[in-house]
Amino acid sequence: MIRLQQLTLSRGGRVLLDRADANIGPGERIALVGQNGTGKTTLLAALAGELPPDGGEIVQPWRDVIRLEQGLPHSPLPAWRFIVAGDARLSAARLALEKAERDGDGMALAHAHDHWQEAGGLTAEARSRSLLAGLGFDAAQADQPVDALSGGWRMRLNLARALFAPGELLLLDEPTNHLDLDAILWLERWLLRFAGTALIVSHDRDFLDRVATATLHIDGAKLVRYAGGYSEFERLRAQRQLQAERERAAWEARVTQLNAFITRFRAQASKARQAQSRVKALERMTEVAPIRALRGVEFALHEVGDCPDPLLQAQGLDCAHPGHPPVLRGVELSVRRGSRIGILGRNGAGKSTLVRTLVGELAPQAGEVRVSRSVRIGYFAQQGIDRLRGDESALAQLQRLAPGAREQVLRDYLGRFGFSGDAATRPVGPMSGGEKARLSLALMLHDRPQLLVLDEPTNHLDAQARDALADALAGFDGAVLLVSHDRYLLRATADTLMLVADGGLREFEGDLDDYAEWLMQRAPAASTTAAGAPMGDALRPDLRLVARAAPGAREDAAGASRRDDRRLAAQRRTRLAERLQPLDREIGALEQRLAAIGARLAQVEDCLADPAAYRDAANAAALGRERAALGREKDELEERWLERSTARDAEREAFARDAG
Repeated sequence: MIRLQQLTLSRGGRVLLDRADANIGPGERIALVGQNGTGKTTLLAALAGELPPDGGEIVQPWRDVIRLEQGLPHSPLPAWRFIVAGDARLSAARLALEKAERDGDGMALAHAHDHWQEAGGLTAEARSRSLLAGLGFDAAQADQPVDALSGGWRMRLNLARALFAPGELLLLDEPTNHLDLDAILWLERWLLRFAGTALIVSHDRDFLDRVATATLHIDGAKLVRYAGGYSEFERLRAQRQLQAERERAAWEARVTQLNAFITRFRAQASKARQAQSRVKALERMTEVAPIRALRGVEFALHEVGDCPDPLLQAQGLDCAHPGHPPVLRGVELSVRRGSRIGILGRNGAGKSTLVRTLVGELAPQAGEVRVSRSVRIGYFAQQGIDRLRGDESALAQLQRLAPGAREQVLRDYLGRFGFSGDAATRPVGPMSGGEKARLSLALMLHDRPQLLVLDEPTNHLDAQARDALADALAGFDGAVLLVSHDRYLLRATADTLMLVADGGLREFEGDLDDYAEWLMQRAPAASTTAAGAPMGDALRPDLRLVARAAPGAREDAAGASRRDDRRLAAQRRTRLAERLQPLDREIGALEQRLAAIGARLAQVEDCLADPAAYRDAANAAALGRERAALGREKDELEERWLERSTARDAEREAFARDAG
C-alpha cells in the first residue's frame, strides 16, 4: 500500500500540498483530479522519486515504477525498437548477453540468455508491435525511425513505452492527449486488465469513468478521496458541498442574529453584559469553510447578432501541406448560421489539415473556400498555446488585441477565464498548459466571432474548464466546427457529425456509440497484446463499456430518431435566428454606438484630468459640454439597449413556448 503521510509539496515557492494524507491500495486505479496548477504532475513526480517532499513522507513499496514521459522523444531507432529500449530490465539483460558473447564465456552466456528470456526478450518485438497497433500505428509506421514521425505520433510512443515495460506502479499524466477515439478505447481495455497500481491524471471524464476505481481530489492543498470515477466524484462532492452550504447558511444566520443583538443593546447598561457576551461568542465562532469557487472560470459566450448565411462554403476542396500530396480531395461543406458540426477521424486522417485550409492557414490545392464578407472567424489551433508570448502577461497580450479598451474592462473579461488580480499580470511562460489554453480561448473569443473553429480545444484544460466550455458552446447561437476526441464535449455540442476518412469528408450517419463500433470494425488485426490477450480481443469493443451490441431494427430506429432530433434542433435554431434577426441588428447597432461613446468619453476624461487642459478655458468648457452630451446620449442608448434586450429575451421565451 502507498501511504502519503503529512505530505507537503511546493513548486516555485508556492505550496501545492500542505500536510496531506492519503492511502492507495495495491491494484487500485486512481484518478488524480484537480484544477490546473494544483500539483497533480508534481505529486506524480514525487511518487516516481524524482522530487523530494518538502515535508512528511511517502511510503512507497513498489520498485518498478513507470511514469509517462511528457517531452517529445528523439531517436534514430525504429519505433518498435525504441519501445523495447525503454524496458530497463530487458536492456540490461541484452547488454549482458552481448558482453558474454564478446568474451566467449559459455557459462556467462547461458546465464545471460536465461535472464534475457525471463525479461521477455523472445516476445519483445511482437509485444512492441502489438502495442503500437493498439495505439493506431500501422506496420510501416512501426518500422519508421522515431525522428521521422510527426509530433502527435511521437507523443504516442511515450505512452507505448510506458505500457511496454513491466511495472508495479504506473503513473500516467494525460495519457489520452494526442490519441484518437479508437486508441482511447484500446487504452481503456488495456488498463482494465492491468494488474498493478495506477495513478492517472486526465481531464477526459468518460475515460476516467471507465477505468478509475477511486478518485483523489486535490482541493485546498489537501487530498480528498472519493469512491468511483469522475462522475461519481462529482456527485459525492456535490453532496458534501451542499451540506457545507447548509452549515454555512446556518452560521451566517447565527452571525446576523448576534450582530443585530449587539447593535441594538450595546449602549444599554441593563443589556451591556449580554451584549459583551455576544461579542465574545461571535469572536469564538469559527466560520465553516465555504464552498470553493472554481477560480471564476466562465466561458460566457457572446450573442453573434446579425450575420450572413451561410458563413462559409467549401467546394471541390483538396487539402494538403505545401509540397505534399493532398490528404483530402473533393471536400464539399457548407457551414450555416447555427451549424454545430463535429469532425471525426483517426489521427493523421487530415482533420487539422482540413480546418487549417478552411480558415486560410493553408492554401487549397484545388477547389475553393468562400467565406462570406464581414464574417468573424475564431480559430483555436491545437498548437495555439505555443504562439503565446511567454514574457508577456495575459493582460498585455489582450491589450495588444484591444488597444483602445480600458484596462478594467479587459481585467473583468480575463477574470471570467480565471485570470483575476495578479494572475492577469504575471508572465505567461511559467503558466501551466491549462492556463495557457484558457488564455488562448480568451484571446480568440474577444473579437466576438460568429464562427468558432476549434481544433482540440480541451487539450490541457482541467475538468471544470472543460465543463464550462461545453456549457458555453451549448448555448452559443453562432456556428461551431469542432475537432475533438473529448466525447463529452462532442455530445454536448455537435448536431451533425462529419467523418474524415479514406481521403474524403462525408456526413456520419450515427452517434458516437456508432462511431466507436465503426472504428472497431475497421481496426487492424494483430497477434497479441502486451497483456497476452489476442489483439483482436483487445480491439473488439466491450459491450458493457464502450459500445452497443450489433444493431438490429430497434437500434436502427433509435439511431434514426437521434438523427431526426439533431436535424430538428438545427432547424429550430435557424428559425429562432431568423425571428431574432431584426432585434439583433438593432442591438448590434446600439452596442457599436455605445462602444464609440465609451471610447470618446475615455478620451475626454483623460483630457479633463490633465491640468494643462484648463489653460484654454474655452476648450475646457467645450470638453465639459461634450462630456455631458455624451453622458446623456449614453444613458438614453443604454435604456434603449435594455428595452430591446428585454424584448429579445421575450421573443426567445415565446419561441420556446411555441416550439414546445
